[in-house]
Amino acid sequence: MIPVFGLVGILVMAIQSAWVSRQDAGDANMSELAGHIADGAMAFLKAEWKVLTYFVIIAGALLAWSGTMEGSTETPIHSSPIIAVAFLIGAVFSAFAGYLGMRIATKANVRTTQAARTSLAKALKVSFTGGTVMGFGVAGLAIFGLGGLFIVLYYSFVPAGSLASGVDMKKTIEVLAGFSLGAESIALFARVGGGIYTKAADVGADLVGKVEAGIPEDDVRNPATIADNVGDNVGDVAGMGADLFGSYVATILATMVLGQEIKSTDQFGGMAPILLPMLIAGLGLIFSIVSSWFVKISKETDSVQNALNIGNWLSIVLTGIASYFAVQWMLPATMSIRGFEFTSMAVFCSILVGLVVGTLMSLITEYYTAMGKRPVRSIINQSSTGHATNIIGGLSVGMESTVLPILVLAAGIYGSYHFAGFYGVAIAAAGMMATTAMQLAIDAFGPIADNAGGIAEMSGLPKEVRERTDNLDAVGNTTAATGKGFAIASAALTSLALFAAFAGISGITAIDIYKANVLAGLFVGGMIPFIFSSLCISAVGRAAMAMVQEVRRQFREIPGIMEYKAKPEYEKCVAISTNASIREMMLPGAIALIVPLIVGFTFGPEVLGGLLAGVTVSGVLMGIFQSNAGGAWDNAKKSFEKGVMINGKMEYKGSDPHKASVTGDTVGDPFKDTSGPSMNILIKLMSIVSLIIAPHIAVGVHGNAKAITPKEIKINASGQSAIARADAIKTETGIKPD
Repeated sequence: MIPVFGLVGILVMAIQSAWVSRQDAGDANMSELAGHIADGAMAFLKAEWKVLTYFVIIAGALLAWSGTMEGSTETPIHSSPIIAVAFLIGAVFSAFAGYLGMRIATKANVRTTQAARTSLAKALKVSFTGGTVMGFGVAGLAIFGLGGLFIVLYYSFVPAGSLASGVDMKKTIEVLAGFSLGAESIALFARVGGGIYTKAADVGADLVGKVEAGIPEDDVRNPATIADNVGDNVGDVAGMGADLFGSYVATILATMVLGQEIKSTDQFGGMAPILLPMLIAGLGLIFSIVSSWFVKISKETDSVQNALNIGNWLSIVLTGIASYFAVQWMLPATMSIRGFEFTSMAVFCSILVGLVVGTLMSLITEYYTAMGKRPVRSIINQSSTGHATNIIGGLSVGMESTVLPILVLAAGIYGSYHFAGFYGVAIAAAGMMATTAMQLAIDAFGPIADNAGGIAEMSGLPKEVRERTDNLDAVGNTTAATGKGFAIASAALTSLALFAAFAGISGITAIDIYKANVLAGLFVGGMIPFIFSSLCISAVGRAAMAMVQEVRRQFREIPGIMEYKAKPEYEKCVAISTNASIREMMLPGAIALIVPLIVGFTFGPEVLGGLLAGVTVSGVLMGIFQSNAGGAWDNAKKSFEKGVMINGKMEYKGSDPHKASVTGDTVGDPFKDTSGPSMNILIKLMSIVSLIIAPHIAVGVHGNAKAITPKEIKINASGQSAIARADAIKTETGIKPD
């Protein structure tokens, strides 16, 4: 059933894509501008894929080599060289998911502009349908790839009649983890590279075009404007698509790893806890498709945000209802994991916790980033006294915005664990991610609307067209921020589930921060999101400087640009962003991949566990802070375009407070689109790398000895023999006591 759900998503994606392609693309000038954007986006993807091909080949070879290791009799390593094939498939699917979304986004943008000449309702239909291609395609590929690969690996490794909790199933899921590693690896480079690209172009275009030359944001005279619109696609569409594809897969995988530990008497041969997260993901995809039919408006005055919210909430409610019946059908009445007893109803309650946490995270993020709300109004008011107070206001809002999300996350972790132990935490994350198709459709709609506004401006279309696209774009800024809040929340729960899975496979039962080496690992882990963010932001700064110099050069050396008598050299700005993003994405990506390897093989699993704890806590806070601060700054700037009241006086575009808000938005750009959204991939990728190497650094391997206390080997109350008890301990912990 599960791969069939994925195929349904892919089929609907193809239908939606064909519908978008049939829409009117406007006049020749509009089509030419859209062609420049599409060509620039494809040029970036080709350059990125060329570099990532080398990475995938090298990493795949190392994984194949590691899969040949069998360990010792006491501490066997459950892997296979086939893990390299799973890694390759995950990488290809992740890259393809980003490509699909970007390809349709570069078609939907100009068609949304043309639709906006008719009505806001039609413009929303075209832009949101373009977003659904991304959402349904990503979810469909993930479910089809993960479900199909699991079936192949299951029949390859698990003999008929073998227990679901046995070593053969453990090997199957360990190899399947390669699929998730491939997906997350590509996602990190796509997100970081795309983020550097888009913000280098955006900052460069703003600083010279808006601030120095005093021309509109998407003026056709600005040489960086095409690169800026390309950046919306490679960063917010291709990058986000690969990002949520990786999140989706990692969440399901983490739940499957923990489900494998559960002793379950069910009609699926004990595999129900392993299969459940994939089924919930499939149901979430189907209900996201159904809910997308309800995202529509009829009048110019209707709220676009409300229309999107109806689709989002409906998908959540329908998935929650369906999950109840899925749990009751699949799971036995009682189960246990690591000594924690729980019921099937408790699993359903954990799924509800995940859905509620995801909903609350979206609502809180919307509050802190939406126009008209207190946080954005406070930044607007502080813009009246200059650039510095605007920056102070934005930083303050970003820091304040971490409080409620962390409390919600903490309550979600505590509640889901209370219901079903670590499996509850994992299945809560799976419940939250079940509606990824709808979340991503809403998120991808934003950059399509942004591009549509840019094309309207560059084409010189009537004012009412730009007003309609600006309406969509303003909502898109908020949905982009809520999407990032959703992603970071899911990353926190997923990383905790991966962390629990890592602990089980590596044989550690606790992480003692009283030990100096573990405490040191905790501090180093807490530092990594900061240096990672620093590298991303400084990369944007360097690339933006090159962009500024190029735009200034063209204004200076090409006569007639400002009088519309000469065309700017758009391709040179596109090349600057492309080259900078490819060059600068390597070091941040290397940190996420290499640090767990160094710490794990040098200091052992407990110190690596301390490192992961530090990365997770620090990364979640940094991700929320940066994404929300950037989103609030952006919408504070956009508020001036309609006019805002400050101290009894209306202030508009071009005023001194507006110029201060442009500075704040420029500072916030790399926060919200480069380093902030990369945090969730950073923490998940480090957890997955740790999970992959866990069998190789497990307690008892390579000198990582652990003392077995008398309490662990005593004969139990049922009269189990010492030998049988020792075998049971080995099954539970990976350690064979004497």
